[in-house]
Amino acid sequence: MNIQSRRLSGFTLVELLVVIAIIGVMVGLLLPAVQAAREAARRMSCGNNFKQIGLAIHNYHAAYDQLPKHGTGTPNRSGSNPEGTNAAGAPRSNSRLEVSFLVSLTPFIEQQALWEQISNPLQDRATGAIFPGMGPCPRRSINHHNNVRYDPWLTEVSGFRCPSDPGVGLPAQGRTNYVACIGDSTVQIIGKFDDNQVQTTARAIATRAGCRGVFVPRENSKFRDILDGLSNTICCGEVSSDLGDNHVTTRAAMTPISTASGGVAIAGGTISCDRDIDPLRPRFWRPTFTMALHQGGGTEPEQRRGYKWAMCRSIWGKFNTIRPPNSPLCMTNNNFNDGILPPSSRHQGGCHVLMTDGAVKFVTDSIEAGNQMSAHVGDQAFHLPAGSPSPFGLWGALGTRAARETKTTLD
Repeated sequence: MNIQSRRLSGFTLVELLVVIAIIGVMVGLLLPAVQAAREAARRMSCGNNFKQIGLAIHNYHAAYDQLPKHGTGTPNRSGSNPEGTNAAGAPRSNSRLEVSFLVSLTPFIEQQALWEQISNPLQDRATGAIFPGMGPCPRRSINHHNNVRYDPWLTEVSGFRCPSDPGVGLPAQGRTNYVACIGDSTVQIIGKFDDNQVQTTARAIATRAGCRGVFVPRENSKFRDILDGLSNTICCGEVSSDLGDNHVTTRAAMTPISTASGGVAIAGGTISCDRDIDPLRPRFWRPTFTMALHQGGGTEPEQRRGYKWAMCRSIWGKFNTIRPPNSPLCMTNNNFNDGILPPSSRHQGGCHVLMTDGAVKFVTDSIEAGNQMSAHVGDQAFHLPAGSPSPFGLWGALGTRAARETKTTLD
């Protein structure tokens, strides 16, 4: 009887190892593509959020015949600390004209319930204190909210967040990734009105000379003011929110140049904070850098980029077209007033900007930005004369509303 031997089919060990190696290579090639696809989707969503803000701005202008004011609210009539309390123990009734333009947009982005809380008196359930319409000053610290809580300023609005930004939670008070463009200069960036809504001739002249952006803090602006054309002028920009990692785009250094000699507005002041960059990690400050002063508004960790959506002042609510996107933050002395405030993002190689016609553009870090050693335009000593063309090239020209410069178009 012949017994035929049958050969069993299967993989040899060598074949199995080859297959495993091939699969490993394919996974290695696929994962970066998946991550890139996810970031592309997040970036698209980020741009869509910006488009909604642009649409809200146009709807606001159609309703009120002006842009939402950046630096609105109630004036500081008491002349004292608005974060304090009055004789009855309730918070002082003013927001010190420091409310961001984003607040006025809430009813135009389907946040009507939030707007109703802000625009009407609101009671803190724990203490019984009643806040007036337009709330308290947005510069309130976390400690102030622990004592008497004002929920609207602590609310994070999803439409004001970019999905690519991973920042969450404290010490921020309602993060945002979109801020107002104030032009190509640091001059008088709080506008011609003081906290009591008082205007002086000197402040008005300085504002006309140096506040050249779409948004002029504490003043009304209209589309008719934008003589360079809505499609040629940046209205808002994207910023990264701070992660507590000493990053140059989310935490501000202080310029070594004396404010008496023009601070960051004199030639060379624009890049003066670069001395504090860590040479081994150029996207971070060195451990011993000189940080900007934190006068008011809580502790320094609370005074970082993207941390207060309702606050109009410098590091929280503004950017200027002086240094290109993702350049370091550099303040004259504190986080409230004059400084170099570039936009930034967690995207690769640039950030989004919103043109005044509602179009969203992606601006690269390599955009032509003129003479970075130039003085800024203004009416004081050490400045370029009022009406001068922007010294900061295409980037600076895009930030000015009426400089009448010819090369002001992004491809």
